[in-house]
Amino acid sequence: MNTSKLWTKDFIIMSVSTFFGSLTFYLLITTLTVYAIEEFNASQSMAGLASSIFVVGALVSRIFAGKYIEIIGRKKMLYGGLFLFLIMMLLYFIVENMNVLLFIRFIHGAAFGLFTTVIATVIMDIIPNERRGEGISYFSLSITLAMAVGPFLGLYISEQGSFTIIFVACTLFTLISTIIVLFVHIPEGNITKEQIDAMKGFKLKDFFEIKAVPIAIIIAIMGFAYSGILSFMTSYAKEINLMEAASFFFLVYAVFILISRPFTGRLLDKKGDNIVMYPALLLFVIGLVTLSQANQGFTLLLAGALIGLGFGTMNSCCQAIAIKESPRHRVGLATSTFYVFMDSGVGIGPFLIGFIIPVVGFRGLYLTLAVVVFASIFLYYVLHGKKKLTENNILQAS
Repeated sequence: MNTSKLWTKDFIIMSVSTFFGSLTFYLLITTLTVYAIEEFNASQSMAGLASSIFVVGALVSRIFAGKYIEIIGRKKMLYGGLFLFLIMMLLYFIVENMNVLLFIRFIHGAAFGLFTTVIATVIMDIIPNERRGEGISYFSLSITLAMAVGPFLGLYISEQGSFTIIFVACTLFTLISTIIVLFVHIPEGNITKEQIDAMKGFKLKDFFEIKAVPIAIIIAIMGFAYSGILSFMTSYAKEINLMEAASFFFLVYAVFILISRPFTGRLLDKKGDNIVMYPALLLFVIGLVTLSQANQGFTLLLAGALIGLGFGTMNSCCQAIAIKESPRHRVGLATSTFYVFMDSGVGIGPFLIGFIIPVVGFRGLYLTLAVVVFASIFLYYVLHGKKKLTENNILQAS
């Protein structure tokens, strides 16, 4: 049997399942603010909460999922999470008031956090070690594509149809995501009783994988910067009269990630982390500066391409690094640690950035975020890059 085979049936099915689950997430996050305002006369801040409380739910469940995944069992947690995700999706059809909507969104997010953490953990287990960077690159494409197709579909259905059609589409995606996973073999973690007992405590290290934290800090800052694009692109495009080009921004972003993925993952496996991370950080900076100066459609879409090559590449590479740095039996914890930090950046971002916009405007915002990402190049060097440099020098010397 070829142990280095990547494209197995289980790998493909779990990637597709993640795509449809994430598609539901991104489609709803872009349309629910408008839904809350139109259906329940919600204020802007309450409508924003209806959208982002999903991320809070995912965050809370991921902290616990990472710790208890091997104790409860992967299969039970995966099917439980998916079943809960489907039930919550059906409840959108009968929501009567804003408080009920917020509750459903929170539990829906928690269910999403559960099943995506299990799938990501199982994927890490079935990817051959020598192709880990490449494997994670391809797997995380499922989330990246959902990040592009979801908002695009959400805006399209909002213009053409009703919120009921959005909920029907999301229910269909959830059903596909749930049904296909039934055909996957879910290996349980090869964990000794001592290792499980050690994870049953209630210390901080039982909820976070310490070795994954340095690179997780970097992705949290990147997620914060990216949330400024996710949440405020529409408002910015309206202000600079580039709405038509903006509707294709996320599609261009996804296309350039698709083009670059086959190379970046392999490069990470063969040449190490720094050779991919430094250019990606720099491309994200250039992309944000380009975005801040956009006066015509081409410039806006060029920014989308650069940000795809920058942030899109970093996303999968940071996840691969978090796994590589962590002990084998704590892969589940390392995965949830990575997602918790990234979700925190994306979740807290819009709230904090909301205070920056009135002071500096949208162009000033993207320039400010470019400075933040540029400063992160030095932070990456201190937290991880320097260590990799030393390791490479030692390997070359020997």
